[in-house]
Amino acid sequence: MHAYRTHKCAELRASNVGDTVRLSGWIHRKRDHGGVLFVDLRDHYGMTQIVADSDSPALPILEGLRLESVVTIDGDVKARSEATVNPNLPTGEIELFARSVTILSKSEELPLPVAGEQEYPEETRLKYRFLDLRRETLHANIVKRTQIIRETRRRMEDIGFTEYSTPILTASSPEGARDFLVPSRIHPGKFFALPQAPQQYKQLLMVAGFDRYFQIAPCFRDEDPRADRLPGEFYQLDLEMSFVTQEEVWDTMEPVMAGVFESFAEGRKVTPAGEFPRIPYSKAMLDYGTDKPDLRNPIIIHDVTEHFRKSGFGLFERIVEGGGVVRAIPAPGTAEKSRKFFDDMNDWARSEGHAGLGYVTRKGGEFGGPIAKNHGEEGMKALYEAIGLGPDDGCFFAAGKEDQAAKLAGAARTRTGEQLDVIEKDAFRFCWIIDFPFYEWDEEEKKVDFAHNPFSMPQGGLEALETQDPLTIKAFQYDMVCNGYELASGSIRNQHPDLMVKAFELTGLTQADVEERFGGMYRAFQYGAPPHGGMAAGVDRMVMLLCGVQNLREITLFPMNQRAEDLLMGAPSPAMAKQLRELHIRVVEQPPKA
Repeated sequence: MHAYRTHKCAELRASNVGDTVRLSGWIHRKRDHGGVLFVDLRDHYGMTQIVADSDSPALPILEGLRLESVVTIDGDVKARSEATVNPNLPTGEIELFARSVTILSKSEELPLPVAGEQEYPEETRLKYRFLDLRRETLHANIVKRTQIIRETRRRMEDIGFTEYSTPILTASSPEGARDFLVPSRIHPGKFFALPQAPQQYKQLLMVAGFDRYFQIAPCFRDEDPRADRLPGEFYQLDLEMSFVTQEEVWDTMEPVMAGVFESFAEGRKVTPAGEFPRIPYSKAMLDYGTDKPDLRNPIIIHDVTEHFRKSGFGLFERIVEGGGVVRAIPAPGTAEKSRKFFDDMNDWARSEGHAGLGYVTRKGGEFGGPIAKNHGEEGMKALYEAIGLGPDDGCFFAAGKEDQAAKLAGAARTRTGEQLDVIEKDAFRFCWIIDFPFYEWDEEEKKVDFAHNPFSMPQGGLEALETQDPLTIKAFQYDMVCNGYELASGSIRNQHPDLMVKAFELTGLTQADVEERFGGMYRAFQYGAPPHGGMAAGVDRMVMLLCGVQNLREITLFPMNQRAEDLLMGAPSPAMAKQLRELHIRVVEQPPKA
């Protein structure tokens, strides 16, 4: 017999009744029924009920052990009585009568329970992550994560992509976030950077003739954490293709992404491949107030600026005259809602840092509220008719500078959809956001800067860079969005050296700067670079959506806390003086905070 087990804890069935077997695992639960002890024994695969009574020498040993102690149990498989069969457990038709028990490892008193799904403070969960990972839901999420990655790899290989590994120690890049710098011992005063993404390397692979590359790539960015972005590191499905248009990238990746989601949807609807809506950035910002729209929400925002240009409502009229806009957010079927519903929405907007959220009520065709009173009956009817609202629909209004109004309108659309319970449930709704602006105005630096990926191809090419207002140029850039999350981002790349230099010159860099900072790519593009493009999809966000959780911590093995600290390993930690000397680094003491 095997030293530790003849079967795993999820394997035994009614067909094993009468067998003598050996199981090993953790003591998950214990239930004492007056001389009869029931123990749930757990391993990675599942659970088996162990029984020990006064006839079993295992009884006193099991009684004396704490939960989560590791044991090996020899015993006989017995059928449960019909009344005690557990249909929710794969091993629910049997139990194991314990003949002997061997203690492999005793557990101390637990700092958090493993059995059950009780909420526990983040600090405790992360400090004792090895215990947290034993809990059923988190354990299952981590297993599902590996399955999702395996399925993604399979689908990429099936359509002709090959996985290549790119360097981890590299040069600093202009991806938009802070780099993690790694000091070089051999080259004093110089630093490597951990890759924010394999962007330059994957483009160089296309120049090198590899055609279809992908990688489940680790990426490192020194960013502040949030629920859908872990501090420090994350993984992405990184890919690049040669001789493609952006439409070919979309057509190639829709079946992969839809297919992965369908494989793990568990009955939830998924936008079919070939049917992902393609929404221009400007339309997304107008209709949804965000470039990450949740298409499960049927509410569409409307621009009603012109309705208030000569209006009796002075506040909106002044905003419009000052160059601002007014956006309407429908609140369908709110005739029976009280005034408090609308006032609460206004209070919510103020709590989010906005000046407020105007509103109009309507019941049986009768308008209510200060805006309707000042704008007038005919004006309100014309506005409602223009945006397709009915006699029992309310409406919220966001007014101000265009970016501010769009932000408030987008948040109000989401909030309204949640409050009215109109957001589609059990569905994954995908879309592409396309035609992003190539440049944006950096108010802090008072200059034009890249809005997204600086290595993207501007629409219109060199002519556009030389003749257009930079802020009007669009890029061959695109994002894949699902349920309000940016799931992937990509572009067709700029592979022309002269065009690359011109694009950077508009942000204030010279040709010498380009050659110094991006010398590898600049040189490569002078020796025959194919047209190429690709994208990168966030693996962590894919898993988060498919597992139905709201925080990446619930699908990550060993995450940091919200202060970017690894409580389990005690990182970051001070370096030893010897290490600093070898790296030619001196730590500058920071003055105490006031």
